[in-house]
Amino acid sequence: MTDDHLLADLSTSIDHLASELLALQRDLHAHPELSRGESRTTALVSARLTQAGIRTRTFPVTGLVADLGAEQPAYRVALRADLDALPVGERTGLPWASTTEGICHACGHDVHVAAAVGAALALKAHEDALRERGIAVRVLFQPAEEVIPGGAVDLIAHGALDAVDAIFAVHCDPTLDVGSVGLREGPITAAADRVVVHLTGRGGHTSRPHLTEDLTFALAKVVTELPAVLSRRLDPRTAFALVWGEVHAGQAANVIPSSGMAAGTLRMLDAAAWATLGSLLEQAVQHVVAPYAVTAVLEHVQGVPPVVNDGDAIEVLRQACDGAGLHHVGTPQSLGGEDFAWYLRAVPGAMARLGTRSPGGHTYDLHQGDLVVDDASVLQGARLLSAVAVAGVVKAAPSTPEPTVADR
Repeated sequence: MTDDHLLADLSTSIDHLASELLALQRDLHAHPELSRGESRTTALVSARLTQAGIRTRTFPVTGLVADLGAEQPAYRVALRADLDALPVGERTGLPWASTTEGICHACGHDVHVAAAVGAALALKAHEDALRERGIAVRVLFQPAEEVIPGGAVDLIAHGALDAVDAIFAVHCDPTLDVGSVGLREGPITAAADRVVVHLTGRGGHTSRPHLTEDLTFALAKVVTELPAVLSRRLDPRTAFALVWGEVHAGQAANVIPSSGMAAGTLRMLDAAAWATLGSLLEQAVQHVVAPYAVTAVLEHVQGVPPVVNDGDAIEVLRQACDGAGLHHVGTPQSLGGEDFAWYLRAVPGAMARLGTRSPGGHTYDLHQGDLVVDDASVLQGARLLSAVAVAGVVKAAPSTPEPTVADR
């Protein structure tokens, strides 16, 4: 299916859209919206695509799907962008910084959306060529990637993957220079769950801990010992990490409280171990608190499995990079979670890492309020997403069963 002339034409179309796409990204950046509250973002994207004559349909809360290309395709490829921002205050000082207190696009989803809009508009400009080749393109603008359960589950339930043969996405990577694309066959992200341990017990005065159920001490043990217990109960090749982000107990220095909690994330690289983790986690919590006579209630919310990139899809991404004039490089697996994984359990596909760092510039981190991306990353993302739609056919079936650590 590779067509160098069509790839070149798509790249030229992106060039013509450059000022519009950059303006869109800055508009989205200035007006971030939290998960399942992306009403303005959805309306803005829907209006622009509808104006271009692209068929769209919205979902009950937020998010939309756009379809173009052949009506009875031999191959339908989906492109996914996520809409939501984070509850993080922006510290960039940019002229287009967030105008909403305590919320900003600290993960680059504004770049993803603008790039996907650019890809859709470029592909629409060459829709006759898509029809001649029997290609249909579906662009998913997904809400709520940053929460559990993520919006991917909602879109799948509403038929977003119906008749889709393969799916692709990009994710901003501020450790890569703009113009570079990180590719990895197999797992590229980790499973990620939310873990909350609630403790209750008989409180009292700190002068008489022996007459209480010393909840604060027990909570400290949960924070330090639960990761240690799991390290001896899980195969070390699962590469798990339990990290606490929130711990609360008490309001006075001389009072042992009667309730407390610790909340964090549990991440691991092995999909098979992740699927069976629940009972072990419950056992470990009860084991840790048993000596202190407190009552422990575990809240374990499975978030997302690992994103496992299909080998055939990675080859298509390589061809797309070549056709779009982008430099593809290897990239390591991370412990970050991504609900794009749910799509890949249904159809083959891959996620690529899109370089956003200005050459020679500062290396930022995701989920931080000072994140700045190079302007050119918006256009490079659009080039890659439009190119991947025509660069090749993904023939491989989704992996079943999912790979274990021994298979990797």
